[in-house]
Amino acid sequence: MADRPRTMLLGSGVLAGVLLPALLWADGASRPGYSLWHHGASQLGTGERAWLQTVNFVLAGLLLLAFSAGLRQSLHGGRGATWGPLLLVITAAGLIVAGLVPTDPALGYPPGQPAGVTTSGLVHQVAGFALFTGLSAAAFVLARRLRKEGQGWALYSRLSGGLIIGFAFAAGIAYRLDTLGVWQPAPAGLLEHLSLLTGFSWVIAVAVYLLRRPTSQI
Repeated sequence: MADRPRTMLLGSGVLAGVLLPALLWADGASRPGYSLWHHGASQLGTGERAWLQTVNFVLAGLLLLAFSAGLRQSLHGGRGATWGPLLLVITAAGLIVAGLVPTDPALGYPPGQPAGVTTSGLVHQVAGFALFTGLSAAAFVLARRLRKEGQGWALYSRLSGGLIIGFAFAAGIAYRLDTLGVWQPAPAGLLEHLSLLTGFSWVIAVAVYLLRRPTSQI
């Protein structure tokens, strides 16, 4: 009974990890004119059904904030107890801002809208940077704390951190090559979706691990 608040906070990480990628892929696969291969996840926050991804990003961000509080309670001092949760707060803030401030039209989506750069788009880019770098850094920071569970946990966290930022960086390069006409259609969308999927799968794994262990053993 005493652990119920912590359980609910940690469970929020599982919900966030399932909700965000699932709604992105389901909406992207069924959205007219949208390509999971070609278009970025953020572009689902524009055009038809834009409201759905606004809700998705904001709700996932709020759930991630709750998870960061549960993580802080669970670690209760030691390595990663401050920076791990703080980096997840930065990630959550990036998600919420990215949901509330839409990106610019790009790569032909939404259909019929010209590409351009606006203040809204620039704010969205900053929010996206906070999201991906915060999530990647959190995985690296917590790898040291999870190492006592075995090298497998540490390796998984480091690999996740590297893939999150690696996929995101590759998505940016693919997007640039596409806009320059060098590679069309480039897989910018797929790479960004893979970055998010990797990151939120890691969140689920850490949340489940913490839920299954008494706080005295963490």
